[in-house]
Amino acid sequence: MDKLNLLKECEGAKTIGIGGHIRPDGDCVGSCLALWMYLTKACPEAVTEVFIEQPADVFGCIRGVDQIRSDFPEREPFDVFFALDCVPDRMGGAEQYFHAAKKTINIDHHISNANGSGMVNYVEPKASATSELIYELAEKEYLDADIAKAIYIGIIHDCGVFQYSNTSPRTLRIAADLISYGFDFTSIIDETFYERTYVQSQVMSEALLKSRLFMDGKCIVTSVDREMMEAYGVGPKDLDGIVNQLRIIRGVECAIFLYQTGEAEYKVSMRSNRYVDVSAVATCFGGGGHVRAAGCTMNGEVSEIIEQLSQQIRKQIIV
Repeated sequence: MDKLNLLKECEGAKTIGIGGHIRPDGDCVGSCLALWMYLTKACPEAVTEVFIEQPADVFGCIRGVDQIRSDFPEREPFDVFFALDCVPDRMGGAEQYFHAAKKTINIDHHISNANGSGMVNYVEPKASATSELIYELAEKEYLDADIAKAIYIGIIHDCGVFQYSNTSPRTLRIAADLISYGFDFTSIIDETFYERTYVQSQVMSEALLKSRLFMDGKCIVTSVDREMMEAYGVGPKDLDGIVNQLRIIRGVECAIFLYQTGEAEYKVSMRSNRYVDVSAVATCFGGGGHVRAAGCTMNGEVSEIIEQLSQQIRKQIIV
C-alpha cells in the first residue's frame, strides 16, 4: 500500500476534523489525540478538532483530552475529516461530519475494514494499532514527547502491552523509538492498562464468579446486566479488562463477555488465544475487529446470544 502523505492531503484545508469509534478505547483515544497534536503543530493555519465520546478517566494523562468535543453540534462541513480506528457507522455523533466533509480519510487496522471507508484510505490489518499507523505516517520532525506518549498508549492498549499476536518486530522497534522521547512509559502501563478502582475490581470479581466454561472448557462466558451496573454505579468504561481476564484462564481458547446496553440488547466482546478467529464470528452478527479481539452488538436473552455465538465458534473448535 502506498504511504499516505498526511500533510499533502490536508494542504489548503481551513478546517480539519478527527473522529473515532463509540466507546473509545486506548487506541482510538491515542490515535485521535496524537493526530490532533500533530496536525495542530504541522498545519497551524487550520482549525483542527477531535470528536469522540468522552474517554475513560485513565486517559486523562494524554495532552488534549480536555479539547475533545463530545457534544457533536451542527456545523459547516469540514474541509477534511478523518475516521480513525473504525468505519463511519461506528462513529456515533461524529458520523454526520464524516459524510458531510469535502474530503474523507480513513486510517484503520481492522481486517473487517480492509478496503477502507473514505475517499482516501490507509488500512493495514497487520499493524498492531491505528496509533502505529499514525506513527508511520507522521513526519518525524513534528513529533514530540506528548505525541509519542499518545501513540505509545494507543499501541500498548491494542496489543495488550506487547503480548497479543498482533505485536510485530516493527511494533517493538516503534515502541523503542517512542520511549526515547522521554515520557514516563513505565507508569503509563499501570495507570492506563492495569490499574482498577475498588468498585471496578468488585464488578470484575462478581463477573468472574458467575462465569461458566463450555465446549469442554475451551470457551468461557460471563455477563453483566444493567441491574448489576446500577447497583455498583458503573458504566461501560468500568468493565474494561474483564474479557481479557477470562482469556488467560488455563485451557480457554475463546472468551466471551457481554454487558447489557438496552432492553434485551448486549454488547459482546470476544478474545481468543490460538485457533478461533473472533473477527469472523463477530462479522456474522454485524460486528468486526481483529482475529484475536472482536465484538458486536446482539439482541435477545443471554442464553440465546451465547447459543448463536457458539454455533459459529464450533465451526473453528474441535471439541
